[in-house]
Amino acid sequence: MAELTRPYCTLVILLTSACWCQRSDPGGGRPSCDHCDWQLFCNCSSSGYSRVPKVTDLALRLDLAFNNISEVTDDDLMGHKELRALSLQSNRLAVIHPAAFSSLLSLEELNLSNNQLTALHHSWFQKLEALQRLNLLNNPYSCLGSPPPFQELLRLRRLEFGGSALEELRNGDLSGVTQLEELTVHANNLRRYESGTLADIWPLGRVTLSLHGPFLTNKTFVSDMLVDVVYPETPIILHDLHLIGNHSIQHLRAAAGRRPRSVHFRNISVSDEAMVDFLEVSDGIPLTSISFHDVTLTGEGRWEQASKTDHRSVDEFTVRNVVILDVFKFVSFLNLQFLMQYPRKVSVINANLFVMPCRTSHLLKNIQYFDVSDNLLTDMTLSEMLCNGAGVLKDLRVLNISGNALKSVNTVSHLVVKLSKLTHLDISRNGYSEMPQSCSWPSTLHFLNISGAKLLTVTTCLPSSLQVLDLSHNNLKEFLLVLPSLRELNLSGNKLLRLPAGWLFPNLETLSIQSNTLSMFVPSDLNSYRRLQKLQAGRNKFVCSCTFVHFFQFGMRRGSNIVLTDPGKNYICDSPLHLQGMLVAEVQLSVIDCHHVMFVSVSCGVLLLSAILLCVLLWRTHAFWYLKMTWAWLKAKRSSRRRRRHRAADDSEPLISFDAFVSYSERDASWVENFLVPELEGPRDINQDSQSPRRSRPLNLCLHKRDFLPGHWIVDNIMSAMERSRQTIFVLSENFVHSDWCRYELDFSHFWIFEGNAGGELAILILLEPLSKDDIPKRFCKLRKLMSSTTYLEWPQEEDKVEEFWQRLHNALQSGEDD
Repeated sequence: MAELTRPYCTLVILLTSACWCQRSDPGGGRPSCDHCDWQLFCNCSSSGYSRVPKVTDLALRLDLAFNNISEVTDDDLMGHKELRALSLQSNRLAVIHPAAFSSLLSLEELNLSNNQLTALHHSWFQKLEALQRLNLLNNPYSCLGSPPPFQELLRLRRLEFGGSALEELRNGDLSGVTQLEELTVHANNLRRYESGTLADIWPLGRVTLSLHGPFLTNKTFVSDMLVDVVYPETPIILHDLHLIGNHSIQHLRAAAGRRPRSVHFRNISVSDEAMVDFLEVSDGIPLTSISFHDVTLTGEGRWEQASKTDHRSVDEFTVRNVVILDVFKFVSFLNLQFLMQYPRKVSVINANLFVMPCRTSHLLKNIQYFDVSDNLLTDMTLSEMLCNGAGVLKDLRVLNISGNALKSVNTVSHLVVKLSKLTHLDISRNGYSEMPQSCSWPSTLHFLNISGAKLLTVTTCLPSSLQVLDLSHNNLKEFLLVLPSLRELNLSGNKLLRLPAGWLFPNLETLSIQSNTLSMFVPSDLNSYRRLQKLQAGRNKFVCSCTFVHFFQFGMRRGSNIVLTDPGKNYICDSPLHLQGMLVAEVQLSVIDCHHVMFVSVSCGVLLLSAILLCVLLWRTHAFWYLKMTWAWLKAKRSSRRRRRHRAADDSEPLISFDAFVSYSERDASWVENFLVPELEGPRDINQDSQSPRRSRPLNLCLHKRDFLPGHWIVDNIMSAMERSRQTIFVLSENFVHSDWCRYELDFSHFWIFEGNAGGELAILILLEPLSKDDIPKRFCKLRKLMSSTTYLEWPQEEDKVEEFWQRLHNALQSGEDD
């Protein structure tokens, strides 16, 4: 058989190599994967890739599991010199080019499990000198091949190979593998094993063997294989066994001679005969640890035939996930005193245990660690197991009764109060809904777990001696209990709105308050904890206010001795709405958000100051005057248009009613009435000797005191007077400049002139006293311009020049009348 099998394996490898040599580059662009985090871990798993995607050359870990990749070419992973871990598990991988991994000089972990590799090629691993962990499980190769594939892997520490197709293991297959921390071999269908194949691996940390077929068919090489890997210091794990009848245990006899100390069974079926044989085979062997995981007991538990065996060395016994086919016929453990009196650590987990008689508990004389979690114990059956608190299990230090059907905290405290050495108690995942006000506990109790219950409040029932307390996943809304010795507190998964007051726990070092309804925490909250070092507060409904965000981003990382031990991605804003879903560490708040009141105050102050400065500027530039005049002018213009339309419709009303409108100060009224009016409106005076008579007819002047219509708006009167007058006479003096009425008339005359309704010849300026243009307000720019460009008349102080003054005035008025 050996001569036929070995050439077949070599032939498969050569044919596969030929396929690689003849395969041409398929061409086409490769897909890319950009799912890399800040730690350079690129997770490209479960993405439907049919080829190895392009990934950054800086990647340290690359996960390509659960895709449809069927081939790895020589350039798919080229350039990844920094890659530390590569996973290609659960693809359709059938072809790997011999040089596919040659550039991965730093690779430490390689997972090729659950693929379609029909042969292993030594060239794959030839350059992987740094490789420490290799998984080749569940591929359809029947042998490891030649030359030995692992001979260059001198640093290999964890090796997993085999599968349903593995049929042969021969000497030299593991050449180069000198020491391992963990060896896993799946050989359920192994047909041939050469003694010594695994014997050269030393030291060997832990061995896991899956030998269902060989055990079932009673292959003689099973004993040789077990002898090669069994050492006193090496834990042995045997998978997928069907131990039925006396012969099924015979393979362990030879291995028992190597005096193993730790034997573990996983996924096995055991009959009573096989169990008795195992106890007899292990008689006198210094076994310290025995465990059965996922075990099916096909018998009735009648193992007393092995009562004369010696198992006093057994220190730890574990049974997990037990199925008893005929539970009603299964006998009591009372007959197993020869087994139960020695172990110090006993675990019966998920075994459908609903009661353990008090007499059975008395058998556990040396027990210090007792785990009966995930069973069917009730308050009543727990009382039976602990003998109603009568002080059984006196050396017990750790008790785990989590995941049962307990209802009363008070009952538990009463049952354990006499366990004088108890330090750890786990009563989590039970149905507690309330806690009594007072309880009695062992004074030695330091670690208490009451998580996953339905507690609404906590009371002084909790012992003050506690150093570690787990109340996670309850319905607590507050915590107000003083626990002076507490060093670690877990309140995650409750409904707390704020951190508990730090003065309640003067020695607290670690606090976990994740997944509550916490809105924020600020320096004052944490400063109350004198010795707090580690905090986990993620997955809460954080209100990302300026205070909290600033403290989280700067205070927690710079000025605080407290370290957030959970990832930053767990701290997410819940409000305000525009920040919802953002990481607190990435929030950027503006000055407006953080200092709203100050911003509004400063803004209002700036606006007020700007308004004041603007008002001063407008006042200095006479903008208010221009605005006021513009508004009044527009309003007067509308009235003027109405008057014009009225006069145009009424042919009897003349458009021009006055020869001149006289604008003067009330203080200058005596000059106007005694000199100007008599001269211009007086009787006709014809000088026969004069060649230029002063006037040909009396003039009709418009005076505000005489001709303005009472009850009409002053602006309308001024506008009407200007419209109905051919000319405007300004009697300028110091009184005129400082008179409000005169300035008002002058303002509108300025607009009238500016509008273009009157030119320079239609505005006559009379100076009663010396007055320069600088005395005219600067806002009357048009009038100042008129004084610069238009000849004005000065009232003479000498009597002999008065006649000349009147003559010039008549000439100016006559000129306007001619126009």
